[in-house]
Amino acid sequence: MIWDELEKAGVPGVQGVWCHEAGGGRMFNIVSIKQAYPGHSRQAALVASQCHAGAYLGRWVIVVDEDIDPSNTFDVLWAIASRVEPSESIDIIRKCWGGPLDPRSPVGQKNYNSRAIVDACRPFDWKDDFPPVAESSPELREKTLAKWGEVLFG
Repeated sequence: MIWDELEKAGVPGVQGVWCHEAGGGRMFNIVSIKQAYPGHSRQAALVASQCHAGAYLGRWVIVVDEDIDPSNTFDVLWAIASRVEPSESIDIIRKCWGGPLDPRSPVGQKNYNSRAIVDACRPFDWKDDFPPVAESSPELREKTLAKWGEVLFG
């Protein structure tokens, strides 16, 4: 539903949306986009955090580049670790739509919560100069696992 609402709001290049099960399908949402212009990743994060499907009880919205599978927790955490500069990439939105199902809301304050918006994309203005991902080819990975898999993974 968040994906549909992003597109209806005019956010282009959405590659995937995952509402992580650890967040009860509401509190930890990841959006993958193919960046097209400056501010695109923030636009996607803000819309995902405030559209009807993403607004109620939301807590975290993380936006990643198209090379990251939003349903793969390892890849998302890798993007956060390697592409986020905390002082520049994380924003907090206060007084968002909360509710009585939010376990973090203090008793008697069930109407609001805050959102962390995490831009885990390569910075748009230098994304083409951003260091490339260092990884093995699928062939080398397969060959290495065939030879050393038992040692590495028991």
